[in-house]
Amino acid sequence: MAQIQCNQGDHSGSETTSIEAFPFIENSNKYLYGETNIYIGLGNNYLITFDNDNAIYYFKKAINSKTDEEIKSGIINNISMAYTEKGDYQKAIQILLPLILKKELINNPGTFARINDNLGHSYDKSGSSKAFFYLNKGLKIREQIKDNWGLVSSYYNLSEYYKTRNPNLSNKYAMIAYKKATKVNVVDDRLQCLKSIIQNSTGNKSKEYSLLYLHINDSINKVRQKAKNQFAKIKYDSKKEKEENLKLKAQKIIQEEQQHHRNLFLYFGVGIIILISILTSNFLIAKNKREKIKASYTTEIRIAKKLHDELANDVYHTMAFAETQDLSTSQNKEILLNNLDTIYSRTRNISKENSIIEAGPLFLSGLKEMMSSFNNNEVNILINGIDTINWTTLDNNKKITVYRVLQELLVNMKKHSQCSLVVISFKKNEGKLQIGYSDNGVGATFEKIDSKNGLQNVENRIQSIKGTVLFDTKSNKGFKVSFMFPI
Repeated sequence: MAQIQCNQGDHSGSETTSIEAFPFIENSNKYLYGETNIYIGLGNNYLITFDNDNAIYYFKKAINSKTDEEIKSGIINNISMAYTEKGDYQKAIQILLPLILKKELINNPGTFARINDNLGHSYDKSGSSKAFFYLNKGLKIREQIKDNWGLVSSYYNLSEYYKTRNPNLSNKYAMIAYKKATKVNVVDDRLQCLKSIIQNSTGNKSKEYSLLYLHINDSINKVRQKAKNQFAKIKYDSKKEKEENLKLKAQKIIQEEQQHHRNLFLYFGVGIIILISILTSNFLIAKNKREKIKASYTTEIRIAKKLHDELANDVYHTMAFAETQDLSTSQNKEILLNNLDTIYSRTRNISKENSIIEAGPLFLSGLKEMMSSFNNNEVNILINGIDTINWTTLDNNKKITVYRVLQELLVNMKKHSQCSLVVISFKKNEGKLQIGYSDNGVGATFEKIDSKNGLQNVENRIQSIKGTVLFDTKSNKGFKVSFMFPI
């Protein structure tokens, strides 16, 4: 719309419409050259209305936007025209000269002819003898490619070139330019050519062309005023339609709210029933969860008691050894020290297995330390993917469950597996944390799993956090277990 307004001569309206277009392209890659086109449109508006400083400003912004080299060359050409209009001919020449050497522009005859024509015009304004060469070069290219739009400019610039040198020839080129402008229906160029013809004419001819100028000028003013009114009406109708749509949307919202209030009374009874069902369901789930946690803790106490009894036996045997054996011999001293070291190790392990677990920032390091503590000369433990899990997003209950379950599995491995390699893997899978444990030990059957309190405790713990457990029961082929729970 802004481009059409500019073509119709409504430059003020074109400027306003161009500025209104900016919000549609901000933060969007959909319109590849949208920003460039707006800046070029604003620059052309200011160039036509002789506001050359603003024209240069917006043409430079167009160059800095996302566009290709050919379009940039055209913009640079427009900047040179603004400098020519300002009277800074040397600046215009300085800008144009590098363009005539660019291969991609030489291969584009339309753009190349335009640059040569503008360069010749700038040389003419500066009084240089080089003007005719570039003006004639541009003319020849345009005649060859039959560029009627461009020929209007070439003939008019030649008319300006001959104005002081050969008035008759100047008038001839002005008349040719006028006819070309009439043919392609460029009204502003027709008026510009008529001005030149009037200046070079006398007597009746001058009067004839003056009357023609006034007639065309009056006609175009009427057409442009009509165009302004048309675009004003388009914008008004668009604004009015938008306001009506907003009003209808507001009425619809009110009606929907009224209907919503009526529906509330209908759904109230159903809502109460659903709420009671949810509360009942949550109560039963919570009760089941408490029972499973209680069962886990009961199993822990039973395991701790068993270990304590075993530890007490070790202490008793060590005390008996110390009382009955001669501790002055180096061999008996060594046996006593080994027994005490075994008691110390078991005591430390029992303490770790039943101590409070750090579920805060130090949880990951504590978990790694716990698993690594089962590493020794006989068993190698490999841990994969543990650092890819964002442990801070897990609630403390699930962290503690993971810690205790892995501890149970590793304790079970140490007692029963007879393995040399353990692999523990961590992986996030569609909103769930999947943990796999496998070793190359003797394996276990369903009967053995059912008979092992530690593995029963594993299953109880995972179920308490809404998880699932899968045991591999292929005996003599190692032991595998995989468990998964939502995170």
